[in-house]
Amino acid sequence: MSDRGFTTCLWFDGQAEEAAQFYLSVFKDSRPGKVGRYTEAGPGPAGDVLAVEFELNGQKFVALNGGPEFTFNEAVSFQIRCKDQAEVDYYWERLTEGGHGVACGWLKDRYGVSWQVFPEVLLDMVGDEDQEKAARTTRAMLQMVKIDLAALERAYAGE
Repeated sequence: MSDRGFTTCLWFDGQAEEAAQFYLSVFKDSRPGKVGRYTEAGPGPAGDVLAVEFELNGQKFVALNGGPEFTFNEAVSFQIRCKDQAEVDYYWERLTEGGHGVACGWLKDRYGVSWQVFPEVLLDMVGDEDQEKAARTTRAMLQMVKIDLAALERAYAGE
């Protein structure tokens, strides 16, 4: 198996370059990469953007202008594990610009890509060996669209 990691390819319908620029503006630790263009061999018009490479928080992506045949759905999402509520708020606000919240920290961005934005401590809370704490936290989370860390902490503590 290759030790070079994986690159996630995201399929767009003519929005690859725009989407890559948007994601680069959202993630502070990001880098643009190569832009490939269609040639006269097609299948797109020569000179139009075929694919855009970029990196977000160490994860490699390619945005591909593949056409209208495929669209994003909730079967695949990207998790953003945040250190605190301020970070949750930042990513939530930026990624829902032109998109919308769904439930339990899930959102769809303006391109239809699904993201899960949550404080990393949530995993410890819902996975706690104390089943009552875990259940209270889970019940609180299930009532949320954007995650509210203070409310989760209160539920976890039994308040």
